Amino acid sequence: MTIRKTLARLALLAAAGALSPLARAEESGWAQLNLPQGVTDISRKIYALHMEIFWVCVAIGVVVFGAMIWSIIAFRKSKGAIADVTLVHNTKVEVIWTVVPVIILIAMAVPAARTLVEIEDTTKTGLTIKVTGFQWGWEYEYLDEGVAYYSHLDRASDAARELGSGIDPTTVPHYLLNVDHPLVVPNGVKVRLLITAADVIHSWWVKDLGVKKDAIPGFVNEAWFKVDDGWTGSLRGNCAELCGRDHGFMPIVVDVRSRADFDTWLKNTAAEQKQAAAPAAAPTATTPAGAPPATPTASAAASG
Repeated sequence: MTIRKTLARLALLAAAGALSPLARAEESGWAQLNLPQGVTDISRKIYALHMEIFWVCVAIGVVVFGAMIWSIIAFRKSKGAIADVTLVHNTKVEVIWTVVPVIILIAMAVPAARTLVEIEDTTKTGLTIKVTGFQWGWEYEYLDEGVAYYSHLDRASDAARELGSGIDPTTVPHYLLNVDHPLVVPNGVKVRLLITAADVIHSWWVKDLGVKKDAIPGFVNEAWFKVDDGWTGSLRGNCAELCGRDHGFMPIVVDVRSRADFDTWLKNTAAEQKQAAAPAAAPTATTPAGAPPATPTASAAASG
């Protein structure tokens, strides 16, 4: 068997091995091996940038490895090729392999910089939410709205994960990806996040929003997203920074609602929390009708 046939068979086997998992993943739906396009304009721009850079890298790989494989086959020793030991310098070649990569890098840097600038643009927002990570959950505070609450792993997942619980995790909906109180946001509104932490470094990551930002104690990082107008539903994410023993048990759920439903939820939640925080009225002592007046206590009489 010649070297050329061997390389061809190896290439076919590698291609089949690479494509078969992709086909199985697409058929079964058990995995997504690429970035999602998401439900925001910025997430789609991130996806487009990712694919653009990916195909540039593929093209470079094809050229470089193609040249290497061709050189190995065409100039092998069995064909009588002899190494050239006299070539030590070629100015033209060095200029080419310096200029071409610089042009490629500039062509890649321009769209990347444009997208990064847009990612950091937190102006003209309609809602600001402070996100505080802690071991092991999240606190959401709607600034200037009077609403704040904590979000933890939901009780069903928490019970199933315990050692010896006897609960089959496959019977729990969204096992380890559900929470008791999701972050509620409106669609069609630019939401600004102020992200920090109370103890160690966490990272708030929801891939369908195109947001991944570290939560660092003592610092406030900014992020933003704007869900497509008309889109409603739940989005799921995780803490993406190893933060301790239960790092894997602090998911993120974003509940996207229409603006009317969100306004109603925000108004009702603010009223409920305000009522719950109000001090209870102190009971007043009353004297039943016809009862004799109360006599002073011994201490009161002594002080009198």
